[in-house]
Amino acid sequence: MPFSRSGISISVIYELVAQFIFTIPTFQKHKIHDFRGLIYGRDYIFEPIEGFKKGYMTAQCKGVKRGDWIILEDDSRSYRYQVEQIDYYSEPSDMWIALLNQAIVEET
Repeated sequence: MPFSRSGISISVIYELVAQFIFTIPTFQKHKIHDFRGLIYGRDYIFEPIEGFKKGYMTAQCKGVKRGDWIILEDDSRSYRYQVEQIDYYSEPSDMWIALLNQAIVEET
């Protein structure tokens, strides 16, 4: 069995590299869902709690997952929230309610 200079078997190195390559796609990337420009009360509902540091949001769009980011706008400020919990309704299947945690407030 061939060994590298460090004394590790080359087959072990190949196995580790293969494991790394095949696990890269399984890392979940969190998407950003931008609700700026959409109409509050028609396109989504946001109910702030703890002084806008958290909130419950209901909307209808596919693909929102735990850990994703949501950007909301209020007057001249943008608020970025991260989805802590999300539950999809059974009908319509793309409607959801989520608990959001505020991450960033930006002046626009």
